[in-house]
Amino acid sequence: MKTVASHVFHRLDAVLMSLDSPSQKTFDGSAFRIALVAARFNERLVDSMLAHARSTLEAAGVAHIAIERTPGSNELPYASAMLAQSGDFDAVIAIGMVVAGATNHHNVIGDSSAVAIHQAAIDSGTPIINGITVVETQEQAEQRAGSEINRGREFALAALEMATFNQTWKTKIQK
Repeated sequence: MKTVASHVFHRLDAVLMSLDSPSQKTFDGSAFRIALVAARFNERLVDSMLAHARSTLEAAGVAHIAIERTPGSNELPYASAMLAQSGDFDAVIAIGMVVAGATNHHNVIGDSSAVAIHQAAIDSGTPIINGITVVETQEQAEQRAGSEINRGREFALAALEMATFNQTWKTKIQK
């Protein structure tokens, strides 16, 4: 049974860990085709993450970038799965922003979407980056959508790393 104190400590630990980005790597993305699928709900914030992701991919040399939109974050797993199953992309990035309200709806969307996105990636054999950012406050949303924390850039770097990983291991498996 969790106590209030352990729950608070766990939440604090999660907040600290979420700000500890992976070490920087350089990628040549010129051979990759990447799809970005972004929710229109919380559009200003999502568009900021989308722009950061796109500019990071372009800086890495990715020339083939497709952008699709969904009504909200709840629809991102389905759209991501369709893009991944098409075989047209080396990685897919699902981008959404869910801000807590008066109910636990944000947790339902965040949890169910994460499970569905991970399953779609496994089923399709194409990396799908879960860029659905679930936050407690508008301030946290602004920080993560902007350049202060820059989740969009992190999502793009993860997609490049996983596309590279996938390419390497698919080649080894096919030998």
